[in-house]
Amino acid sequence: MDDSLSIDLNCDMGESFGRYALGADSQVLEWVTSANIACGLHAGDPLVMQQTVSLAARRGAAIGAHPGYPDLQGFGRRVMDLTAEEVEAFVLYQVGALAAFTRAAGAELVHVKPHGALYNQAARDAALAAAIARGVARFSRGLILVGLAGSRLPEAGLEAGLQVASEGFPDRAYNPDGSLRSRREAGAVLESVEAVCAQALRLVREGPGAGIRVETLCIHGDGPHAPEFARAVRQTLEAAGIRVLPLAG
Repeated sequence: MDDSLSIDLNCDMGESFGRYALGADSQVLEWVTSANIACGLHAGDPLVMQQTVSLAARRGAAIGAHPGYPDLQGFGRRVMDLTAEEVEAFVLYQVGALAAFTRAAGAELVHVKPHGALYNQAARDAALAAAIARGVARFSRGLILVGLAGSRLPEAGLEAGLQVASEGFPDRAYNPDGSLRSRREAGAVLESVEAVCAQALRLVREGPGAGIRVETLCIHGDGPHAPEFARAVRQTLEAAGIRVLPLAG
């Protein structure tokens, strides 16, 4: 038991669009402490954003914007060649949209976590990471920027004067240097509850490698086992004496 350790448990959600339904957000929100809500460009729409913000607020989850590339058809997972100015503006645009619904619900916008290809590119590309951080900072330096632990994105957030939260993935395999194994490689995605829970404990206690620590763990909301994984990870962490707490600016 180690009650000196604490961690946030987040989930990407609000990714339905029109008649296209994705994810079991209500079930997942029974277990996670932070919600990263899609902002209408890679997924989501105004009604979905409004409903998801309201649901997260009722459940007491910290609310975050989840901006991505303008790529509904590709779910924001395709690389796009945008200028730094475009990325900065797209991030600011999406954060502002989600913040409007958050304010209307009487809630607070706490964090920003980029989605998909934008997130993964920014983990390696310092210029892209800086553009994202500038977009967030232009809206508010009181927001927390969430990025892959040990990557360029948290570094850029700190340089822009933001608070940052380094993120780990219980359902993803890591390379020895702490980077995520490519989804194109065998074994890149962990599929059993036992493996996901063991990985969650390792990430909290040891980090992904090379002295890197994590402050938040991500459950992928679009996965078929998201509610099961969220419940099992939360219960495993708490049984080990690890406090599960929402992000707080």
